[in-house]
Amino acid sequence: MRWIWIDRFLEFESGKSAKAVKNLSTAEDHFRDHFPGYPVMPAALIIEGLAQTGGILVGEANQFREKVVLAKIAKTRFEREMFAGEQLIYQVEILMMRPEAASVLGKVFVDGVQTAEAEIFFAHLDQARSKQMFGDHNFVFSGELKYLLGLAKVASQTGKDSPG
Repeated sequence: MRWIWIDRFLEFESGKSAKAVKNLSTAEDHFRDHFPGYPVMPAALIIEGLAQTGGILVGEANQFREKVVLAKIAKTRFEREMFAGEQLIYQVEILMMRPEAASVLGKVFVDGVQTAEAEIFFAHLDQARSKQMFGDHNFVFSGELKYLLGLAKVASQTGKDSPG
């Protein structure tokens, strides 16, 4: 199963906002069971895509010195279901940034129409505390997500959309 719920960043403004895209394909495993003959993207995975976009934005604002952990989803609202074949645009902006925590407002758009919204809170864990709780591995700020962020930064410097 794929655990990265964004395909690439479209825009990234350090410490302020980010925009990412997720193309929903019937080839993804979750559509087989959710629901057979009616391929709906699970709401939890849509929220996870917003959280990954927001978590990278928050982490990058602190140069990834601390682990950013999803602490709370304060509120969510879905206007409609999202289906295989659609393209989701995740738009996230930082609402509050403190040494111990941050919050973001995330919105999801399909064809320019807002389809969902969530306010997400993150906790910042220093390296010593996070190592005790989670070990050395930092699953959010390594691997594919960090690579996607690098592509977005290169694209913003050249004035082009990130490759996809």
